[in-house]
This record gives sequence, structure tokens and C-alpha cells, in this order.
Amino acid sequence: MARLVDRMLLSLAPLVAEGVIRGLYRLMRTEVIGTEHPLRLVSEKQPAIYATWHDQLLMMTKVYCGDKNVQILISASRDGELIARTMARFGRGTVRGSSNRGASEALRQMLRLARTDTSLAITPDGPKGPRHQLKSGVAVVACRSGRPVVPLAFVCSHGHRFHSWDRFLLPYPWARGVFSYGAPLYHSPGESIEDFMNRVQLAMEQNQRIAAARLDDYGLSTV
Repeated sequence: MARLVDRMLLSLAPLVAEGVIRGLYRLMRTEVIGTEHPLRLVSEKQPAIYATWHDQLLMMTKVYCGDKNVQILISASRDGELIARTMARFGRGTVRGSSNRGASEALRQMLRLARTDTSLAITPDGPKGPRHQLKSGVAVVACRSGRPVVPLAFVCSHGHRFHSWDRFLLPYPWARGVFSYGAPLYHSPGESIEDFMNRVQLAMEQNQRIAAARLDDYGLSTV
């Protein structure tokens, strides 16, 4: 019986999640700022590594600006399977693994993909936190591949924060949302992984503040 319930959940939950996401995109007032950064990389045929905090993952499905070929790192857990199946409904490929489960294999897959024209998307504080604290995976892939890390943030004016480790964000319909791309960051020759991680951490924090400031221009605060 438990296996039947699991199969039903894996079949139905992605359909429901797809409907919720598409509905939110239709009903919310969203804008994207900083698009000059990914569009320049796309025009130069330079694949990127998009870095987004875990709590903002829901709304990232359709926003990779001009970059249609993105593979997303998803946890190898059961919850990750639900997310991966939802991403597949939007035509997004996934790499399975995380810092807790399948980390070595996921890193190998990411590095193999980094030798192609596929862009990568990572939630560098996942899968279990600490919240908004960068882990080493994104820096290692960037260092070994020579690809830029592009910070990508999402904020909204109204929504629900779940009582999870990441305070996962579910926007409400008719909320105003802002996506923000930061400038690409490249690993410098001779720079340590730790120093590069610090630069990416600070850049992601700054990009988050830029997105929040855009909402503030409308007299709104972030959830």
C-alpha cells in the first residue's frame, strides 16, 4: 500500500506543482533586472553556473534569461525526485546529488556537463543548510571548468514562508516579484577556493539586496 501511495504521489505531485507554478507566473506581477549579464554570456556562447538560494527555487523554473539549455542540480532524496519530475515538465534537465547524498557522482556529472555547452544551476546552500550559507560545490565546479558564477535572486511582496530549514518561499497570486541577476564572477588564477567562495557569498548577498531594493521602489517590502 505504501508503495502504491508513493507511486501516486510521484505521478500526481509534479502535475499539481506544474499547475501552481504556471498559475503564479500568470497571476503575479514580475520583472527581471540585471538581464544584461546572462544575455551577454548567451551572446558570447559562454555557459554559466547560476547560483540561487534554496528557498527561492520554486520560481526559478522558467526564468533563466535567454539560456534554454540549463541542467539543475537536485538532491538525490525522495523530495528531490518530486522536484526533478516537476522540472522535467518544464523541459529542464537535472543532475541528481547533493552535499549529503551522491555528492561525488553529482560533482563528476557537473564537471562532465561543464565540458559541453550546457549551463548549470545550483542551490549552493542546499540540501539542508545552513540557510544562505555557500557550500564549496559551486566554487569547485567554477574553478575546474573556468565558467562564471551568476548570482540569481528572487524576492516577492506577499507569500508564505514554510517552517523548514530554508524558510521555503511560496509566493501568493497577485504579489509583485523581482528576479535579479548579478554580474558574473570568475575564479582568478591562484585564488584559493575559500577566497572565491567568500566573493560568491558576498555577491549573492548583494544581489539579494538589489532585488529587495527594487521592491522598495514600489513601496513594498520582501516576505
